[in-house]
Amino acid sequence: MDIKQLQYFIEINRFSSFSKAAKHLYVTQPTISKMIKNLEKEFNVNLFDRSKKQVVLTDAGNLILEKAQIINQTFKDLEIQLENLSKLEQGHIRIGLPPMIGSSFFPTVIGQFRENYPAIAIELIEDGSNKIAEEVEHGTIDIGVVALPTKSDLFHSFSFVTEDIKLVVHASHPLVTKDKILLSDLKDEQFMLLNSDFALYNRIMKACQKEGFEPFIIFKSSQWDLLGKMVTSKLGITLLPESICKDLKGEIKMLPVAHPDMYWELAIIWRKDMHLSYAANEWLLFAKKHFPTN
Repeated sequence: MDIKQLQYFIEINRFSSFSKAAKHLYVTQPTISKMIKNLEKEFNVNLFDRSKKQVVLTDAGNLILEKAQIINQTFKDLEIQLENLSKLEQGHIRIGLPPMIGSSFFPTVIGQFRENYPAIAIELIEDGSNKIAEEVEHGTIDIGVVALPTKSDLFHSFSFVTEDIKLVVHASHPLVTKDKILLSDLKDEQFMLLNSDFALYNRIMKACQKEGFEPFIIFKSSQWDLLGKMVTSKLGITLLPESICKDLKGEIKMLPVAHPDMYWELAIIWRKDMHLSYAANEWLLFAKKHFPTN
C-alpha cells in the first residue's frame, strides 16, 4: 500500500465515479482501476459494491475510507511542515555559547537573524567551551561556539576571531611598571581563573607548565566579571581575552604578556556526521557572512 492508492480511493468516493476521479487526477481510468484492485487484493476485501450502477462503498470500504482520510491529512500536514522548514517559516536551533563570548560577539548577529527569520526559535545554552564541545558531540545542541583547538576529526568549524589574552592586575601592582611581562614573571602570583569547563583554563595551564611552573590558583569561577572584581579587591591576578578585558571596571590594568600561547581563537563548530536542520544551516550561512572568517 502507498499513499497514492489511498488518495485515488478517496477521490473515487468524492466524485462517486472512477472516470471523473481519473480525470481530476490526470490519470487514465485503467490506471486508477488497477490501483484500486491492488488495494483490494492487499486487504483481501471489496471496497466497492460492483453490483450497483453507482459507486457505492462496502462496509470495508467505509472503514478504510475513514482511516485513509486521516492518513492523507497527516501526509498533507507533513508536506506543509517540511515546506515551511525549507522556506524557514519555522524551526528551532540550539546554540551553545560561553557566557563571556556571547556578550561580546553574538547579540548583533542573533538579533539580525531574528529580524530576518522571526519564526525560527533560537535556544541559547550557556557553558564553557569544553562542555559545549561535549554537548555538540553528543548531539544535545546543534551548533557550538568554542575556543580552538577542537576535535577536527569530529567537527566542522570556522574561526571568526583571534585575540590576545591579557594579564589583569590591580592598578597598584608592581608589574604595571615593567616594560615587558613574561609568563614566568607570574610564577609567584596568586591566580584567579575561569574554571576547567572553559578552554581558556587549559590553555593557561599548559602555557605556564611550558615555562616550568604550576600556577598557584586561589579561585576558579565561571564568571569573568567576578574575576575582574576580585582583581579590583587586590585578591590576585587573572588572565582574560582582550575583548572581555574592555568590559572590566575598577582600578585595574590590562597588560600584554610576551608568550606565543597567550592568545585564543574562537570558532563555530558542528558535527561532521550529523544532519543539520534547514534553520541551523541558514544560521551558519548567516554567521559566516556576518563574521570575517580567519
